[in-house]
Amino acid sequence: MTRKKPSLENAAIVLIDHQIGTMNWAKSVDRSLIEANTRALARLAVDLGMPLVLTSSMEDHMQGPLMPALEGIAPEAFAARIKRPGVVNCWDDDAFADACRNTGRTHFVMAGITTDVCLAPPAISAVAEGFEVTAIVDASGSPTALTDEMAFRKMERGGVELTTTSALLAELAINWTSEAGQKIMQILGEEILSQG
Repeated sequence: MTRKKPSLENAAIVLIDHQIGTMNWAKSVDRSLIEANTRALARLAVDLGMPLVLTSSMEDHMQGPLMPALEGIAPEAFAARIKRPGVVNCWDDDAFADACRNTGRTHFVMAGITTDVCLAPPAISAVAEGFEVTAIVDASGSPTALTDEMAFRKMERGGVELTTTSALLAELAINWTSEAGQKIMQILGEEILSQG
């Protein structure tokens, strides 16, 4: 079966557990980079009319609330976020999986904290159900680089494509001079290229 690339028409953005507490556990990628890339993905969805699904786990425990920036960028998606009571693989939470299915999209662009526990299982589960999944590795992170590496191998064996935020944005832009391309270039410049 030929894999279809993500596009503005077939993809939804899915951000998993980018919470204030869980972010402290992601040491494999610089936290400011994870935050910038996560903002870029949320802005991509909002600015280009793509569905955006947000989920969190046990917000009233050490995981804490979602990144405040997500509420500012995408207030509707933030208000509609799936608050899971503790289900580890969020695809096993019917409310989350249904929110993804109900986007009507066939391709999910996913990122999550942590890569090994919060991103890999639902990404693989979605592929097993027949969806295509692209995992954004630099809007995700794990306690160690080795942990990330094991998660990457597991996802690739499960049929998940891995990429970076910048590569995804360029792939979706197709042409920087198009209307969509110019919007994406602005996001890229403001959130990613301005870092450091």
